[in-house]
Amino acid sequence: MQIFGFRPALWPTLITLPALVLLLALGTWQTQRLFWKLDLIERMQQGLAAEPVALPPGPLPAAEWSYRRVSVTGTYDYRHEFHMLAHSERGNFGYLVIVPLKRADGQGHVLVRRGWVPPEHKQAATRPDGQVPGEVTVTGIVHAPGIRGWLIPDPDTKANLWYYADAKAMLAQAGIQDAPLFFIDADATPNPGVWPRGGHARMDIPNNHLAYAFTWYSAAVVLAVIYVLWHRRRQRGAV
Repeated sequence: MQIFGFRPALWPTLITLPALVLLLALGTWQTQRLFWKLDLIERMQQGLAAEPVALPPGPLPAAEWSYRRVSVTGTYDYRHEFHMLAHSERGNFGYLVIVPLKRADGQGHVLVRRGWVPPEHKQAATRPDGQVPGEVTVTGIVHAPGIRGWLIPDPDTKANLWYYADAKAMLAQAGIQDAPLFFIDADATPNPGVWPRGGHARMDIPNNHLAYAFTWYSAAVVLAVIYVLWHRRRQRGAV
């Protein structure tokens, strides 16, 4: 059987065809990811542009509420304060302070990422003014739980040190069963005594999928051209 005017050699064909299929599949996958990311960015922009809405009761799936601005009133449960490794907007090392909020409407709890603190203010005793008593109203952005990468270690619960936003584990440690599995990132409204400093939510979502798709498809084209040219040169040498 001849293809493109030549008879395909066995081993080059057995090597090239699977590689070509793989490259095309990777390009298609990145194209699908591109449209998914564009839809996510559009939903995020719409949610951030909208006025805050009162957080309703119920399970509230994170996928439906992510990147929406909400407000909720309640009382902080400072007995269960979590510290997650994080960098400030300027890249300084520190921690995000996460505290459960008991809702004033009796609809359970919600985890609030109150803001960032430097290492010297990790412990609550170093920022007593920030431990606001009584009812507070928090306005912020809903964020889904973090995804644990394979290099991220387990949290050090004895040292209260968390390496990613594991809402499920935090709620379990606090003994809370009536909270949705997401966080509310408090906005930049100042807290008494400065710390924690809110407004830490990062909305910059990278979107490099178009470049990745172009790379994989280009590699597939180059491989196909090399395959054809190699066979034509081989055929001319045999004449």
